Amino acid sequence: MRIGIVCPYSWDVPGGVQFHIRDLAEHLIALGHEVSVLAPADDDTPLPEYVVPAGRAVPVPYNGSVARLNFGFLSAARVRRWLQHGRFDVLHIHEPASPSLGLLACWAAQGPIVATFHTSNPRSRAMVAAYAILQAALEKISARIAVSEYARRTLVEHLGGDAVVIPNGVDVDFFARAEPEPRWQGQTIGFIGRIDEPRKGLPVLMRALPEILAERPDARLLVAGRGDEQEAVAGLPEKMRERVEFLGMVSDEEKARLLRSVDLYVAPNTGGESFGIILVEAMSAGAPVLASDLDAFVQVLDGGEAGELFANEEAGALASAAVRLLGDAGRRAELRERGMNHVRRFDWSTVGADILAVYETVTDGAASVAEDERTGLRSRLGLARG
Repeated sequence: MRIGIVCPYSWDVPGGVQFHIRDLAEHLIALGHEVSVLAPADDDTPLPEYVVPAGRAVPVPYNGSVARLNFGFLSAARVRRWLQHGRFDVLHIHEPASPSLGLLACWAAQGPIVATFHTSNPRSRAMVAAYAILQAALEKISARIAVSEYARRTLVEHLGGDAVVIPNGVDVDFFARAEPEPRWQGQTIGFIGRIDEPRKGLPVLMRALPEILAERPDARLLVAGRGDEQEAVAGLPEKMRERVEFLGMVSDEEKARLLRSVDLYVAPNTGGESFGIILVEAMSAGAPVLASDLDAFVQVLDGGEAGELFANEEAGALASAAVRLLGDAGRRAELRERGMNHVRRFDWSTVGADILAVYETVTDGAASVAEDERTGLRSRLGLARG
């Protein structure tokens, strides 16, 4: 099958949607499909062979964050060329409602279209206001996927229609077989995310840290991600700052090793999350998870069975739970086992098969429609000859 995938966000700025698209493309290629991904990226950005650059992206406030999107006449021309060259059996667009390549592709495409909706934002006035502009494009979509029940709810409430829920996928074994790093072991708490994006929750974790260190003075916080490190620790007492180690941007391999090494992974995100791929990665690596009780996180953690939850933005609740877990190896082992059993449902072997089933449904439907049209044409021609 020839599959075209449209990524809305800049390929060279890491994010959950980009990782999902990358892993999906590589999974499909491994199965023997021909895949091309169109993504915002500078022409000189090093890219995998299957990624086609669509030009430089610009930062745009979107869904409580800053997304790097690509939109305009030049981008539209690149989308049309890519579609003409690809002759795809199915086009898979991610975030078609965002002002980026997905919407442009939706307008330009002719064949079967599958759309995945990642955004969870129950109060998106921008999406409501843009509905009239989006409607014509969205009506061309053959099948809709939402990565969680909360992304599906956002779609239904703002744009109408419905979607099948297929979660983000993870290569579970990649994380499970990573080798722990000895220097990252021993009463360590892990955090991975953009440091300077408040909704990722690092400020909440920093507020909790003094209480954690007061009870567990040997504990350390390992932070992986880009942002202003000095600003991140500015609110901590000077003597506690040495208990925070910033690792900067990490590779996929380093991320897996980090998650395999820590005693506790903390996800203090405050909102705007439709899924929680980092929780799935942490569970895959065997890290006990402590997360804020966002609806999407509750769902990923099986209602709190596969990881513990604390009240969102409550630094005291985070600290109390972290202190208790750091001191209870038995409970951490229990969470580790439950998480690794639960996470198998998110492996690409399952998620990829579900997405392929959607592709096959829309392509079979398109083939049936085409055959009906040919049959009707032949009938009309026969009548005309008669």
